[in-house]
Amino acid sequence: MALPGHLLPALALLLAGSAAWTRAPDHCGTPSHTLCDFVCDCRACSDETQCGHGGASPAPGAPFTCDFEQDPCGWQDISTSRYGWRRGRAGAALESAGPRSDHTLGTDLGWYMAVGTHHGKEASVAALRSPVLHEAASTCELRLWYHAAAGDAAELRLELTHGTETLALWQSSGPWGPGWQELVVAPGRVRGDFQVTFSATRNATHRGAVALDDVAFRGCGLPAPQARCPQGAHRCGNGACVEPRQLCDGEDHCGDGSDEGAAACGHHVSADFEGGLGLWNCSEGWTRNHSARVPLRPSWPRRDHSRNSARGYFLVSVAGPGAPAVLYSPELQALGPHGCSLTFYHYLHGSEASLLQLHLQAQGPGTPRVPVLLRRRHGELGAAWVRDRVDIQSEHPFRILLAGQTGPGGVVGLDDLILSDGCKPALGEPAEPPPPRASAPPGLPPQSSCEPGHLSCGDLCVPPEQLCDFQQQCAEGQDERGCGTADFEHPAAGGWEDASVGRLQWGRVRAQEHGGPGADAGRAAAGHFLSLQRAWGQLTPEARALTPPLGPSGPHCALHMVYYFRSNAQEVSCNFERDMCGWHTGHLADAHWRRLQSRGPAYDHTTGKGYFLLLDPTNPLARGPGAHVLTRPQTPAAPRECLSFWYHLHGPQIGTLRLVVRRDGEADAQLWSQSGTQGNRWHQAWATLHHRADSGAKYQLLFEGLRDGFHGTMALDDVAVRPGPCWAPERCSFEDSACGFSMGGLWTRQTNATGLAASGPATDHTTETAQGHYMIVDTSPQVLPRGHVASLTSEEHRPLTQSACLTFWYHLSLRNPGTLQVHVEEAERRQVLSLSEHGGLAWRLGSVDVQAQRAWRVVFEAVAAGVERSYVALDDLLLQDGPCPRPASCDFETGLCGWSQLPRPSLGGYRWDWSSGNTPSRYLQPPVDHTLGTDVGHFALFETGVLGPGGRAAWLRSQPLPATEASCLRFWYYMGFPQHFYEGELRVLQHSARGQLALWGTGGRLRQQWLEARVEVASAEEFQIVFEATLSGQPALGPVALDDVEYLAGQRCQPPAPSQGDVAAAVEVAAAVGGTLFAMLLALLGLAGWHWLQRRGRCPFRGRTAALGPGPAPGFDNVLFSADQVALPALVTNNP
Repeated sequence: MALPGHLLPALALLLAGSAAWTRAPDHCGTPSHTLCDFVCDCRACSDETQCGHGGASPAPGAPFTCDFEQDPCGWQDISTSRYGWRRGRAGAALESAGPRSDHTLGTDLGWYMAVGTHHGKEASVAALRSPVLHEAASTCELRLWYHAAAGDAAELRLELTHGTETLALWQSSGPWGPGWQELVVAPGRVRGDFQVTFSATRNATHRGAVALDDVAFRGCGLPAPQARCPQGAHRCGNGACVEPRQLCDGEDHCGDGSDEGAAACGHHVSADFEGGLGLWNCSEGWTRNHSARVPLRPSWPRRDHSRNSARGYFLVSVAGPGAPAVLYSPELQALGPHGCSLTFYHYLHGSEASLLQLHLQAQGPGTPRVPVLLRRRHGELGAAWVRDRVDIQSEHPFRILLAGQTGPGGVVGLDDLILSDGCKPALGEPAEPPPPRASAPPGLPPQSSCEPGHLSCGDLCVPPEQLCDFQQQCAEGQDERGCGTADFEHPAAGGWEDASVGRLQWGRVRAQEHGGPGADAGRAAAGHFLSLQRAWGQLTPEARALTPPLGPSGPHCALHMVYYFRSNAQEVSCNFERDMCGWHTGHLADAHWRRLQSRGPAYDHTTGKGYFLLLDPTNPLARGPGAHVLTRPQTPAAPRECLSFWYHLHGPQIGTLRLVVRRDGEADAQLWSQSGTQGNRWHQAWATLHHRADSGAKYQLLFEGLRDGFHGTMALDDVAVRPGPCWAPERCSFEDSACGFSMGGLWTRQTNATGLAASGPATDHTTETAQGHYMIVDTSPQVLPRGHVASLTSEEHRPLTQSACLTFWYHLSLRNPGTLQVHVEEAERRQVLSLSEHGGLAWRLGSVDVQAQRAWRVVFEAVAAGVERSYVALDDLLLQDGPCPRPASCDFETGLCGWSQLPRPSLGGYRWDWSSGNTPSRYLQPPVDHTLGTDVGHFALFETGVLGPGGRAAWLRSQPLPATEASCLRFWYYMGFPQHFYEGELRVLQHSARGQLALWGTGGRLRQQWLEARVEVASAEEFQIVFEATLSGQPALGPVALDDVEYLAGQRCQPPAPSQGDVAAAVEVAAAVGGTLFAMLLALLGLAGWHWLQRRGRCPFRGRTAALGPGPAPGFDNVLFSADQVALPALVTNNP
């Protein structure tokens, strides 16, 4: 039967959609075995979609990733119970368990895979499996982020299924830290098809809430065939190209095994322990084993290296320090131009006391009997096989000794020992090597008479816990040698050891033989230092050098070190789009500035989609107070230079960002700082660099981020340096400098930290502490006679494109200091403000409107009244676009208008913030403001989710206001809490010298809309208005926002005129209440009739009711629901 013509296009689209859903091969004609093989064979990488990752690799060498923002990327839940995986996000979660934000975006709007809480008593396993993947290179690395708080799961596992075998790549029973945790595993070379499974196991005592995000496969694709190989490279049998150093190292780099085949490695001798020890012999302690059975201990290898299988064999030892296990070669000699090389794979896991040493024992008459140590690996290297290589040049025959030992719970393993073609049997060597004497071959260092792990010094045996504890036990201090203090002139100085497992390592080198600094830190050309070098390891972690275990230490313990950092980039000016330019991160803190691409709530200033520097104290979790990013030493280009930059300080507990200039032989000079959140937007700042023209001294610039807590981030972008001075700053707190003001010899920058200041406020306005700085002039007659003037003049401000508001905080002494005048100097000088009022104990806010089409200055003048012990003080100058608002009034479009969000330590140290609906944020916020009704409008807000139980709160305070008999405070507020959560609370307080008075308050039951409030204020003395955001119960995610705050001095509040919508709403609510009462009446009548029938023994519905099963009968819940877009009248809302 023919289809109607109008149905053919729809059918074609339906069939196309079905084909896309089943991921049919792309029209590029790629064969099926190349799908999901981590190599883009088709245009737009369409052959790699839905492969457990997003498919499109952004650049060569970049990982294939899945952030679950669009879909699950092909991952499927294969759980067999109700406890299973689902794609979700925090903003849609019904239960409180689990993450409050995803890892990708850091907000509740980001997506992840998760298993929710499960309340069953039976043990359950939730398993999430990847699609079928094809071929993984030996360099493959799988990274993912998981979230599992303590008590959420009994065990987490990551497994790889290949054919009929399932390998445990990782498993953990916790405990797991708070927040998102990173997991990195190396699957190794996998031939053919495989799948990866992430599973969570729970029982009756676990909630079961586990989440997974940001899965990345790095370096998993095999090399593609090339038409021509670079010079010196090896051409594989399949046409791919590999480096010469990758030949015969026990790993299939080509993908077809040709780099390890007989043609390339026919003269190498390898021992993979599959059929025995080969040429090697061992003492007691080494055993040949595999992982097919239940491991003997948790640290046991889960697979061998040769076959990447649990059924593959390897050598393993659990020998303790008293009797190390020794594996030794036959007598060999090094022949050929490259000598003898040994490549081997080792495994040290489960104990910090694990130790593997490789010795060379020379043979023959006249050779030393003490073996020479060539390689030493110590400590916990993780559950992975690590490659290493040793090159040997010897004129005498020799044996290679591999000695392993470990502590409780630890394992040392060996696999794939490969001797190069330059390792030949020594002449006259018997076919069968002699058996070892005792438990180890001769020549190893003798064991101590003390217990294993103890240090022998004279008649004393020092236990391990007293070694390197900064207290000398031995008479000659042997127990405190090798404890980190080192100049690296001796090979074992300081006890530092390389613990790298990747392609980089730390090595001790002579300055003259190194391409870096021509001398060591002591400026000795023949000196030694530690240097970063290329290594033979195949994994990718960073290079690490470790001291022995130290401590405990005292509170004043400090680490001093000298480091050298070379970078080809010279520039300080940088937008970070390509790289870090001449900037690098400091290495003396556990928190680090990172160069990131715009993503989610984190966006750059340059384009909104580019790169910038970010400091997030939670990623990784910081224990120290701060982090540095600094330049290399710079040569001044002019006597004065202007450094400008854009910064972003956002979050309720973010801390301080500082700019410091550093010169040799001088103390660091602080140029600029900013504390606390500055709103969810980028701000520009600048500082003038002053250089001594004749010194030629170099300088370094350093940004330092100092955290107050963990809620918030700092960011930097678009740093630029130009010759000449900067314009006057738009904001100045006087904390770092005088901000370029000319003080005329009378004004001074002062702090009252010692309490010995001759005059002035006890605290500044910025920090409200005695340590804070401000500008002050003493107007006492002996300093400034009556009628005389003291001027404070700014540097030039740049011309204004629109009218602006200059605000400042001033403090006048209780004794009449005279008059404070404000002048603006452009083409001519004009007075814009004059203040002559009685002083007080509080800082007051002053403001002037400024219009200037050319460069201009502001001048503050104190005209003395001739009164003893009088003064005028200034602090916190701020220049913002737009006209100045009325006192305590603000629409928040350009800032907070003088409302102070300084944190109160007694309340937890949190701040209100400032944002707009269209600005990406990691915190919940209203979608639109009230002023404009759009997402570009701004508002003040506080995210109560950062608060914990216990009554902590955040304050937003007005400027001091004069006494009033009756005034009206009008404002609009927004409370965005999820339905049925009423924990958030907004209160209005009146704060004065008499104490604190609560004027108004509301809970979080009015949701997702802007609501108006009017509060009458009366006070017989000067006071401040305080908006307090707090919690009335357990923590809950939700914002409290304010907009269009208006203080009407001397006016009583008038009730708002009811609009048509209000009347309609009241009618609807009244009708609804009436209907509800009628329904309840009918229900009561029905219930009475049912009881009457039951007592009479004639209940016609009894059998039918029993058939419905147990449980309560349906009825009314005591829950009040408010419909969207309905304004409930005050009688119903019952606000105080």
